[in-house]
Amino acid sequence: MDNNITLEQIQNFKGKYPKQLWYLFFVEMWERFCFYGMRGVLTFFMVEQLFLKDEQANLQYGAIQAFVYAFTFIGGIFADKVLGFKKSLFFGGIVMILGNLLIAFSPQELFYYGIAFSIIGTGFFKPNVSSMVGELYHESDGRRDAGYGMFYAGINVGGLLGGALCIYLGKYYSWQLCFLSAAVVMFFGLITFLYTKKHLGPIGDSPLLNLDAKKRTIREIAVYAISLLSIPFIFIMVKNTDYTDYFMYTIGIIAVLYFTYELIKLGDTGLQKKLFAAFLFVFFYLLFNAIYEQSGGSLSLFAKDNLSNQLLFFTIDPNIVNNSSNTFFVVVFSPLIGLLWLWLAKKKIEPNTLIKFGIGFLFLGASFYIFYLTKFFANSEGIASLNVFTFAYLITTIGELCLGPIGMSIITKLSPKRLFGMMMGLWFLASAFGQLFAGKLGAEISRSNTGDTLVSKLQSYTEGYYQLAIYSVVAGVILIAISPIIRKLMQEVK
Repeated sequence: MDNNITLEQIQNFKGKYPKQLWYLFFVEMWERFCFYGMRGVLTFFMVEQLFLKDEQANLQYGAIQAFVYAFTFIGGIFADKVLGFKKSLFFGGIVMILGNLLIAFSPQELFYYGIAFSIIGTGFFKPNVSSMVGELYHESDGRRDAGYGMFYAGINVGGLLGGALCIYLGKYYSWQLCFLSAAVVMFFGLITFLYTKKHLGPIGDSPLLNLDAKKRTIREIAVYAISLLSIPFIFIMVKNTDYTDYFMYTIGIIAVLYFTYELIKLGDTGLQKKLFAAFLFVFFYLLFNAIYEQSGGSLSLFAKDNLSNQLLFFTIDPNIVNNSSNTFFVVVFSPLIGLLWLWLAKKKIEPNTLIKFGIGFLFLGASFYIFYLTKFFANSEGIASLNVFTFAYLITTIGELCLGPIGMSIITKLSPKRLFGMMMGLWFLASAFGQLFAGKLGAEISRSNTGDTLVSKLQSYTEGYYQLAIYSVVAGVILIAISPIIRKLMQEVK
């Protein structure tokens, strides 16, 4: 029956969640293991194995992550217009596996080549799972937020495992095993998708089914070929961060122009207002990520040198804590935050989506202020408290949970169905620019360290986190202040 299941049958599910959500949950869980595992080792590996300075490693990290997310925008468009979500996801998974296997074969020599493959693969894989989750629900289905909340919490299980295991394998066993583990779990994710995609019915099918099969195949092959031929160019641009800047600013302008074209093309004023409101959410998400994404850059290098290995009553590597505490707290607190919103809704005092976004920024600011406070819990050698550092991540996570899950949901609510892929891609493109700016901010923090001791590094990094705390609070206050204007653009969408 599932081979011929219709969209109506999928969307008319009983209970809180459609069964297809769990299939997509496991596919994305394995992909997030691969992604967070790689993200968590990037700056550490570049400093320890490629012998880059902290400043250059931050810039390189920002460039790599920017490309990863930038290609989700491109992958989203190709999925919308040519491949469909299913074929796009499968192609992306294969390319990601190849990238990780390349690095596993020779981590130091083939690192950037493997990264180039991984960038292409993630671009085709990542936006399409999120888009398919959106299609499991009617546009007016109030259960969509809960579905995205569960999806968001679930994929962090993969992030938790990947963030802890990959850095552990790399530091204490071998870097070959570290990158091989990412390839193996990505293979699990792909197998899971192949065995469960029949339950998705028409969701994710090619948008060109009305075309002759031969013409459709030619277009699909052209997409695959163009993507693979771009790998040498990505390799060059990732290694030279100046080229990354040129590329990102160019694609940013193209993306805004393309969005404007689709906005005007809608023709309906009501739809245009809602789509513009979605764009504003995307913009503030960019600002959030520029600060939040220090976790894979400057905070990783801070954990490497300036943190003790004592967390409560346990001895643990501080880089494992840096890589996994956020995802651990997401898994633990995501259901609790969801229950809090439900309780507030019953009391009729639940804040709207815009206020939640603003609150997210305020918590982010508070967390970076706590990162700053670690300097007051350090010994004379510049080694700070891992407990205070971990508590800061708890506060970061609360801010993220006010923004992340509902962000993906609100984008699909405000966007016409035919533009889901583009808008989800734009959401990840905001992440790309956030990553780029996060790398630049991290580089500035590293550059401010003019000494050569752990004490001077502690001083310069924590002062940088103090500045980021201020930026975050200012952004949150501005968003809350202009929320009535954006609320009018959103119309009936909540």
